[in-house]
Formats: sequence, structure tokens, C-alpha cells
Amino acid sequence: MRDRIPVRINNNSRIPKYLQIVSSIIEDIENGRLKVGERIPSINEISEEHYLSRDTVEKAYNQLKERKIIQSVKGKGYYVAKTLLPTHSTVLFLMNKLSSYKLKIFNAFVNSMGTNTQVDLNVYHCDPQFLLNILEENTGAYDYYVVMPHFKDKALVHQNSNKEVVEALKKIPQDKLVMMDNYMPEMENLVASVYQDFRNDIYEALKEGLPRLQQYDKLILVYPQKVLHPYPLEILKGIQEFCTDYNFDYEVLETIYPDMDLQAKDVFITIEEMDLVNLIKQMRDKGLEPGKDIGVISYNDTPLKDLLGITVVSTDFKAMGETAAYMIQKKKKEVVKNVFRFINRGSV
Repeated sequence: MRDRIPVRINNNSRIPKYLQIVSSIIEDIENGRLKVGERIPSINEISEEHYLSRDTVEKAYNQLKERKIIQSVKGKGYYVAKTLLPTHSTVLFLMNKLSSYKLKIFNAFVNSMGTNTQVDLNVYHCDPQFLLNILEENTGAYDYYVVMPHFKDKALVHQNSNKEVVEALKKIPQDKLVMMDNYMPEMENLVASVYQDFRNDIYEALKEGLPRLQQYDKLILVYPQKVLHPYPLEILKGIQEFCTDYNFDYEVLETIYPDMDLQAKDVFITIEEMDLVNLIKQMRDKGLEPGKDIGVISYNDTPLKDLLGITVVSTDFKAMGETAAYMIQKKKKEVVKNVFRFINRGSV
């Protein structure tokens, strides 16, 4: 039996000890010093050897188990669970919610970064305290951090920023941080950013579709409130501003209700998928045709909306992910507004 591979810890480093344990074991697996199925030191062994608390070592091992890098065998100890390919860089990708749109950004980013980069995804559900905890636990553990900053308050109202989060983000080296999707002026253009300008984007997109919209009498925005992952208020403000400037009668609904009073020459803008489904279903039940009797516009594009011929106003999610990856690869620190378009497919 060969000698045990020691866990390396630098007591002079400011990196938390548990993260040093994680990095040491991962490095040994990547370099082939530890093989799949090989036993690693026990919690007690590392604790005694480096004068650490059991809680510190256990925190490191729990993180490795969550990432399925090691596994525990009852009564025998901990073992290497999988082979890790050497990586040139590591990225922690912090997403505010899981959705098809966000995952499209993430997948484009991962594909653009290539196989030599390890990208770990973490979702904080618009909860600023949850995000703060993740940042604290992973300080110094990654080469780059990508953050989608969307927050909610206790009343489930969308917040563009959070003072404590801004302070935490400013502790990350500027060349290691990329902001995505939502612009945070508090970062003072110090870091790379690719973002949506929600208010102006929706305004300009609707202005692009103005010749189509002018055939309708009333614009109805279906804007959900009090939801787990609230939508930016700037979307609502941009549409209200557009309606005021171009003399549109408009109404804001929280959802598509059962048995809606649908009237010809209304045009709907839906944000959530389920509201779009319920609207189209009620229209079909009443023999109303999209683009002829009632206008239908959906916020954020998907392949299914393309297939069904639904007009959309949408950013280019693939381009956003690719741009963020490009900034990291080329060490750019630019602030870029992502493209946003009105895509007419005949439903208005």
C-alpha cells in the first residue's frame, strides 16, 4: 500500500482552510496523484495533522460530496468518486433563478468557454442573503465569478440592487468578476458587464412594432406581481411610457384570469409562459385568431414560440452568454448592452 497523499494547507493564506482542503484534494485528483476508488484521509486525520476543528474539515468534505467528487462508505471512510480532467480555469456562475431563458445564457457561456474550463452553477432565487452566503463560502475558490444581479424584498418586489451585495462584490478582484443580465450602476463600470436595459429595450422594441400595434385599440400587459422570482419593474415602466407617448389605452393585469372578457382589437403582452398558454387557449375556445382579432406578444423568445408563430420582444440570450465568455477569455472589462429585438411572426 503506497504512502498517503498529504493534504496541503498554507496557514499564512487568507483563503479559508476548508477551501484549501477542497482545492488540495481536487488538484491531486486532476494530477493523477489520487485515483478513483482510492481512500483519502479521514476527518480526524486531517483535523489532528493540521490542528483544525472537525467542523472545518467536515465542511470541506461535505462540499466535495455535494459535487460528487468523493463518497463516504459507512465504517470505512472517504474515497475518490470520479476522475477530474485538469482545467485551466474555474468559474462560479451565480444565477438568480432557473428558467429556460437563463439556462440558454448559461449553456451558451459554457460552450463558449470550452472544455478546459470548469463552470459551477449556483442558484440563489433572488434572495440577497442567500447570494451573500454563497459568495462568502466561495471567496478565493474560483478564478472567475459571473453574477446575474436580481433581488427581491420582503414584499416580493423586484430590486435592481442590494447594498450588502454590492459591498461583497467589490471585494472580488475587478478582473475576476463579470455582471450579466441586469446593470448595477453601483459597480461604477469597474467590471465587465453585459446587460439588458429593461425599460428602454421594451420601449424601443414596441416602437419598432408600432405600425402593427396601431391597428389595435387597447394594449394589455399581463405583469405578474407577488411571485417567487419577481420581474423588473422597468419592464412595466417602459410599456407605460410607450403607451403614454403614443396615446395607447392600456391596462395592467396580474394574470390571465379564467373566462376573460376578450374583445377584438385588444393586444396582449404576456411575460409568463402559463399566461400565454391560457390566453391562446381562451382565444381558441372563443374562435378568436391571433393577429387578426386579438394581438399577442410574448416577452422572451423560445423555440416553441417560434414554432407557434408568436410575435416576441426579446433579448438574444445566446449572444449574452457568448459575450460574457469572450470578456473572460480576452480579459476585457467592457460594459455592453445586449441586443433586444421585436420579432414579428404574425400574431399582431
